[in-house]
Amino acid sequence: MATIHFCPQCHCYTLQDHCPHCQTKTILNKPARFSPQDHYGKYRRALKKLEASE
Repeated sequence: MATIHFCPQCHCYTLQDHCPHCQTKTILNKPARFSPQDHYGKYRRALKKLEASE
């Protein structure tokens, strides 16, 4: 099963371990695990509020 990788240098998505554009090593792009406590909720809501005000 293929996983989506993200290139931190040129900000593109790929299925390869190295970016096809700049040959930089890619990183896995996985969301945070679901938790009923929502440890990142404070940051997610602040980001949403910031994006809405722009």
